[in-house]
Amino acid sequence: MDGAMGLRGLLLCVYLVSLLVLQAMPALGSATGRSKSSEKRQAVDTAVDGVFIRSLKVNCKVTSRFAHYVVTSQVVNTANEAREVAFDVEIPKTAFISDFAITADGNAFIGDIKDKVTAWKQYRKAAISGENAGLVRASGRTMEQFTIHLTVNPQSKVTFQLTYEEVLKRKLKQYEIVIKVKPKQLVHHFEIDVDIFEPQGISKLDAQASFLPKELAAQTIKKSFSGKKGHVLFRPTVSQQQSCPTCSTSLLNGHFKVTYDVSRDKICDLLVANNHFAHFFAPHNLTNMNKNVVFVIDISGSMRGQKVKQTKEALLKILGDMQPGDYFDLVLFGSRVQSWKGSLVQASEANLQAAKDFVRRFSLDEATNLNGGLLQGIEILNQVQESLPELSNHASILIMLTDGDPTEGVTDRSQILKNVRNAIRGRFPLYNLGFGHNVDFNFLEVMSMENNGRAQRIYEDRDATQQLQGFYSQVAKPLLVDVDLQYPQDAVLALTQNRHKQYYEGSEIVVAGRIADNKQSSFKADVRAHGEGQEFSTTCLVDEEEMKKLLRERGHMLENHVERLWAYLTIQELLAKRMKVDGEERANLSSQALRMSLDYGFVTPLTSMSIRGMADQDGLKPIIDKPSEDSPPLEMLGPRRTFVLSALQPSPTRSSSNTQRLPDRVTGVDTDPHFIIHVPQKEDALCFNINEEPGVILSLVQDPNTGFSVNGQLIGNKARSPGQHDGTYFGRLGIANPATAFQLEVTPQNITLNPGSGGPVFSWRDQAVLRQDGVVVTINKKRNLVVSVDDGGTFEVVLHRVWKGSSVHQDFLGFYVLDSHRMSARTHGLLGQFFHPIGFEVSDIRPGSDPTKLDATMVVKNRRLTVTRGLQKDYSKDPRHGAEVSCWFIHNNGAGLIDGAYTDYIISDIF
Repeated sequence: MDGAMGLRGLLLCVYLVSLLVLQAMPALGSATGRSKSSEKRQAVDTAVDGVFIRSLKVNCKVTSRFAHYVVTSQVVNTANEAREVAFDVEIPKTAFISDFAITADGNAFIGDIKDKVTAWKQYRKAAISGENAGLVRASGRTMEQFTIHLTVNPQSKVTFQLTYEEVLKRKLKQYEIVIKVKPKQLVHHFEIDVDIFEPQGISKLDAQASFLPKELAAQTIKKSFSGKKGHVLFRPTVSQQQSCPTCSTSLLNGHFKVTYDVSRDKICDLLVANNHFAHFFAPHNLTNMNKNVVFVIDISGSMRGQKVKQTKEALLKILGDMQPGDYFDLVLFGSRVQSWKGSLVQASEANLQAAKDFVRRFSLDEATNLNGGLLQGIEILNQVQESLPELSNHASILIMLTDGDPTEGVTDRSQILKNVRNAIRGRFPLYNLGFGHNVDFNFLEVMSMENNGRAQRIYEDRDATQQLQGFYSQVAKPLLVDVDLQYPQDAVLALTQNRHKQYYEGSEIVVAGRIADNKQSSFKADVRAHGEGQEFSTTCLVDEEEMKKLLRERGHMLENHVERLWAYLTIQELLAKRMKVDGEERANLSSQALRMSLDYGFVTPLTSMSIRGMADQDGLKPIIDKPSEDSPPLEMLGPRRTFVLSALQPSPTRSSSNTQRLPDRVTGVDTDPHFIIHVPQKEDALCFNINEEPGVILSLVQDPNTGFSVNGQLIGNKARSPGQHDGTYFGRLGIANPATAFQLEVTPQNITLNPGSGGPVFSWRDQAVLRQDGVVVTINKKRNLVVSVDDGGTFEVVLHRVWKGSSVHQDFLGFYVLDSHRMSARTHGLLGQFFHPIGFEVSDIRPGSDPTKLDATMVVKNRRLTVTRGLQKDYSKDPRHGAEVSCWFIHNNGAGLIDGAYTDYIISDIF
């Protein structure tokens, strides 16, 4: 997908507004370097109406253009009565929300993504009344607004966490991440953390804050890049946020911008991981092609005033930027159609001056003959093939600007679409610019997509001239035409758009797909195109050693992001295609897009997210939707709704005592080692074994956002007969939380806190509760221990003692996940990768090779596996006898279910 022809005007810029708007606006103190207790006292002392924001953090992880964002904010109500707060965030229109959770009073309330029809049937009352069911989503220029109002109990805190994802687009030789900062008050812990990993290598990186004085920006913005990695950190203290030394108002009100680009030393950038690929094509050092461009401009009466003034200003600037080798013409349409020359003329100095005079002089007409204007512009470009063959090797472009609906000549939209399609016949792209909100933007969008272009809305504002010039600058320098990226047919199972009419300087074409099994090593890409005076051709091969190195550097995040990049682009393209068709074809495209949206957990125009355990005064629950381009503004969405959290249906977290509330089914690993993955949305479980040698250390849980990890080392059965299966079990677990320097080593003999620094050692005969910086460890004598991490997860380690008659002759450990909803979406590991929803379908259930068991065909992660129905044991409640769990067993060390191969999870150290 290239920068100028992305679907629905996909933006290069990544905009994010992180707002937390409170009824009470506290003024936090400016002193820094306090202890935690004094910091808390200061917050309490200065909170207005007892409410303050303890922390507001934006975490952005970019891996090969795929950006994953987590916005987290914690609000504390120190008052003796309930208070209302609001969580208010703006995200890019191009992004998909993938997770939302609220944690309050020890309970978690988590978003659940369903198809839109099902979600709205459940809340039919809200749908019929036309009222928004709580989470107001309003479109701005490039953003969508996410807001939820919530009543917070007295003497309590609430944490909001929103996750969304998108693919960054390259524009004018760089990628941008623009974060609009406006917390509206001083925040004790404010942080923006941007982590970038680009396999091509980062060639430049910069960060700026428009709202900070230059000297203060230099002190507070930390930026660095080397090789493949780049990092930007903005963590101002309270005093650095203050607008003056004695002020309680905040400086943080403006844009925080990160810009970067990657090295272009190699023409090939082909990533292959986990049976998916991503191909980034942006060759440089090419000669700009001469272009043939026709501007088709609406001069109907509705353009009067600022619109026509700004349009003329933009045209004059664009004409001034034309190159001597370019050819051009102008077409105006109102009640009638008129052209400046009626044919292409060279952009000589004299012709450009004459064209500028024509622009300054033209006056407005009444009606809107859009069909006639477009056909006239198309005819001028089509003449190139017939009467101007010397221009046929130029890049031809048609740009149309209108502010309203067709009212003269052919006005039927379907007929106009047909006329334009038949006239262009795929020879050049059409770019439609819709000026203002009175234009039928969907109509313009479909027309552009049908003709290899895209549509963009021009907003009625003081900068409309700059908006028009900014669009033109993206298509002003074509480098290649008829770009065709080809991949081995027998190797590709799914593919995003791989043919592009034109490639422009400073942009990038991205193609992604799914690769058949056993085809990764032989995978390649062939690129063919036409350039200025020459043919362009190159072949890209997969560098297997480089891929192994990248996987070692970025781990499973790279695999996950390559696959999700493919899913993101595929859904975007399916949604775009369905706009152009009707009937059965539209239904099929909708079905495909819906299935992928649910499989990958994206809120798209076909899905909605509801939040369990919440309701407003009318009993309505909140729904998160993806708004359309023409969604009404915020103030038109009806009365605001305030929600109350219910304690009836939260996700299980810690109870008020030291004991834990265990769900009926848990995810965990135990005995030889058998992994059990509970899939609640299916009310079923998946199982697999890992067969490895004693001494091997396996990664069970790894959260890259926080560094939290759980790793386990295998031990062997002391008594093994010759020829007997060498059973292995977990004999040592390492649990670490680097953010607080917490480490816990657990063996069947001892429990050691912070072993690297000589911390205390406990035995399983002890009954104890240990606390360290937000981590609570509860040791239940001779039975289990529970580790609970604030803003993290809750885990159980089960002790298995040798007992008479046991088939195992050595004590060992089991590990279970009691609560993982607060772990980030990037959490991985043999267990961690299943902390978020996984979809699968089972069919063709049949007798297996073992007559006592059934086999079936399972489709999971777009792979087709043969699985067996069996039983495993969950020892989380009864370490001696356990409880049987029915599950579908995945053979060969979980191959096809786990990301990558099981050997990818072997690590060198317990911590």
